[in-house]
Amino acid sequence: MNLSFKLVNIGFSNVVAVSRIVAIVTPTSAPMKRLKTEAKQSGKLVDASQGRRTRSIIITDSGHVILSAVQAETLVQRLTSEEGKNTVVSR
Repeated sequence: MNLSFKLVNIGFSNVVAVSRIVAIVTPTSAPMKRLKTEAKQSGKLVDASQGRRTRSIIITDSGHVILSAVQAETLVQRLTSEEGKNTVVSR
């Protein structure tokens, strides 16, 4: 079976499957801070910021919340670029 899916680099060699992303938001509002706290309490928080300041929050279809040190605008550019910045992995 040959499955292929696209991955987007969210910083520090961490990648997320593009098809699993529901939203990319900025972490500055109170509701996003609450979302982050609730995800941590429920065990669904993934901190991919490597200790840096969180600049974007990625919400997945599984309910996981991923913290990234890359700005939301940069992630959106990576997702929408046609120049192959997304990595295609075959399984």
